Amino acid sequence: MYASDERKLLSAICHGAMFVSSLIIPVFIPIAVLFIAKDPVVRGNAKEAINFYLNVWVCGAVIAFLISISWGALTPLIFPWIILQWTLTFLALFKVLTNSEKPFRYPFILRIL
Repeated sequence: MYASDERKLLSAICHGAMFVSSLIIPVFIPIAVLFIAKDPVVRGNAKEAINFYLNVWVCGAVIAFLISISWGALTPLIFPWIILQWTLTFLALFKVLTNSEKPFRYPFILRIL
């Protein structure tokens, strides 16, 4: 059996790394956890966090492209993207801290891992 507190901590670290930055650096946190953790729930949360980061980057690239081709007219698209990103991250943290028996699954994302 796996320790519940350790499971909660590592799962929260995977999802909460998004608050460090939206750049490339935070994705290395769940990648490291994926390689060192033996707990299947923690590994599932690490994979889901990696998938979420990839989706955030792809959506950000699409939004940046749309803003650039519209000469800045679509700049307000940034705000719903950021709000959705942070809301889903808070939801993930809440879920992994209240129910550590199964990995959190983000809604509305494409899963590569």
